Amino acid sequence: MSIMQSITEAIPPIHKEGRPFIVGAVLAALVLGLVWEPAFWLFVILTGWLVIFFRDPVRTVPVDPGIIVSPADGRIEPLVEAVPPPELGLGEAPLARISVFMNVFDCHINRAPAAGMVETVAYKPGKFLSADLDKASEDNERNGIVIATAGGERIGVVQIAGLVARRILCWTEMGAPLEQGDRIGMIRFGSRLDVFLPEGSTVLVHPGQRAIAGETLLAWLPGTAPEPPFASRKT
Repeated sequence: MSIMQSITEAIPPIHKEGRPFIVGAVLAALVLGLVWEPAFWLFVILTGWLVIFFRDPVRTVPVDPGIIVSPADGRIEPLVEAVPPPELGLGEAPLARISVFMNVFDCHINRAPAAGMVETVAYKPGKFLSADLDKASEDNERNGIVIATAGGERIGVVQIAGLVARRILCWTEMGAPLEQGDRIGMIRFGSRLDVFLPEGSTVLVHPGQRAIAGETLLAWLPGTAPEPPFASRKT
């Protein structure tokens, strides 16, 4: 393997959603730098951060119908029992909710926690409170997705805008099939993902733990306890 090939493989690709922002920052650095030199360096730093924010690395996704993987990179928040947002149609009984908080340096590509069919996609406008606050799940702008698995389980995934975030992107639609770990959207800039688990699921993560989208196991679905090694695929 050549040195250049090694370097190329070590640098994750940039998602197309970030390219306009990165090109704009580079142009601003070149133009404004001619007028005021500090502006050049400020926009160079901004460009570097945008490259980090919009990175889209390949992930090795464990594939098993009984597991739930993290839909986002970030920090696991305190685990709670909460009533799912009404637009998801998951009922009024509290369900186990796992929240993943993404800071502005985390990869923001969101991935499907399980394989199945998209049963619901529901957007709801709202506030822009800090995403690490519990009230953000109820009050903030959000987009909810319900995935129906082949085994009949229904999993709720909610993209929640944060204090800085002003745009939720969803790349799937009702009736679409999903494989575990498929890219389903992103949120600009800094946000949170909530996962509502079916009753009887076994949670595998703890508050404060770092999660990796598509790779970290969040839970076993009811009645399943798969033994490693898991099958996997790169996506």
